[in-house]
Amino acid sequence: MPTLPPIANLQAFEAVARRRSFALAAAELNLTASAISHQVSRLEAQLDIRLFERSAHGVRLSPAGEHYLMHVGAALNAIATATDDLRHGIRNSLYVHTAPSIASLWLMPRLHRFAQAYPEISLNLSAAHTPSDFALGQADIDIRYGIPQWGDLVVEPLFEEAIVPLASPAFIKAHKLKRAEQLLDLPLIQSNVSIVQWSDWFGRFTKLRAPDRFSLRFDRAQMSLDAATQGLGVALESAVNAGGHLADGRLKAPFGMDQAVRVKAHFAVYPERHAKRPAVEAFLSWLHSEAAQT
Repeated sequence: MPTLPPIANLQAFEAVARRRSFALAAAELNLTASAISHQVSRLEAQLDIRLFERSAHGVRLSPAGEHYLMHVGAALNAIATATDDLRHGIRNSLYVHTAPSIASLWLMPRLHRFAQAYPEISLNLSAAHTPSDFALGQADIDIRYGIPQWGDLVVEPLFEEAIVPLASPAFIKAHKLKRAEQLLDLPLIQSNVSIVQWSDWFGRFTKLRAPDRFSLRFDRAQMSLDAATQGLGVALESAVNAGGHLADGRLKAPFGMDQAVRVKAHFAVYPERHAKRPAVEAFLSWLHSEAAQT
């Protein structure tokens, strides 16, 4: 096993990176700013790379430091959480990482049913666009979004999604929106991270070329849907993510669900070694049951 840096040095690095200040990191860790500075310097010397860029205006992470923090921060958090669980007698913890939009729009409204079915499991949920690193013990299961290219992991599709234009009833009425051709004269909302883009939809259902410019761009489906709800334009989004918006009438599909691009883009992903853990088996069983009802 490679030699690991002292955990105190890693904690000092993480605290400075998070607080953007040696003084604030020192106060948090009950050390002097000089001690924190020495710990960070020793870590940089061991790694033979500069983690911070220091100036009269303060301290900020170097590009290498940004990359290192992403892994070290998650690993320290996993250690702290596991320690806290052990201290409080929690033996059946489950760590689930997920893409942000599916977490807030689909998973969270259903979690009460998991808690009721498995009260003995302590669920820890995190969300980010970047996938979890199983090698660092960051998660037991990852719900990932995208094109599955994770050959060393077990990959289980969750459900088929209909990606469809969506707008508020007021917007549809105000613009008398009935035909796809009208979209070229209306504000379109771009969801940057979606695997189905407006060019895909126009190419599938029209002979028109999708516009190159968009009135609004977002990196979260939640924000794209909120913008459409506010009447700011037409969003191209998953009917699964928009389930609540469609159910209560905040959004509608102006051209119907027949003009939807159907994809499988959300997957439960985990290492084979996790498969037989009781908490993992329970969550996967529950997850597929919920997905089947979607």
